Amino acid sequence: MSKLTHLDEKGAARMVDVGGKPETRRSATAGGRIRMSPATLAAVRDGSGPKGDVLAAARIAGIMAAKKTGELIPLCHPLALDSVTVDFTFEDDCVAVSATAALTGKTGVEMEALTAASLALLTIYDMAKALEKGMVVEQVRLLEKTGGKSGDWRAE
Repeated sequence: MSKLTHLDEKGAARMVDVGGKPETRRSATAGGRIRMSPATLAAVRDGSGPKGDVLAAARIAGIMAAKKTGELIPLCHPLALDSVTVDFTFEDDCVAVSATAALTGKTGVEMEALTAASLALLTIYDMAKALEKGMVVEQVRLLEKTGGKSGDWRAE
């Protein structure tokens, strides 16, 4: 059968049993970006859009999303996160996000970091859509992870 951990020997979906795994320190960082016009980018940067401080709302949304990942994505374990950070940088035509989740536990936090990054970007879209409907959320991906059985990994 498949090497996908969320499928049993018959191919049925299952939640992975992590009961016997040791707790280790784990972290994951995900990133992405939302491309927009110079005028929209300036409004986001200055906080002058119709909904106010876009990045403050997006940061909170990302943190909240990481905490709710187990409720949003089927078969994800609900995790007691030790920390979540969501940071933004301005580039020429976009706002980039970096979201990091960490814990000491039995399973990784890649999905929590990816969920935080995704929801932060979607919140930027929501907060700025009155200015521009054609913004593009792109390049959401895992950037690195540490800990666990598979060890450390970094995107190239």
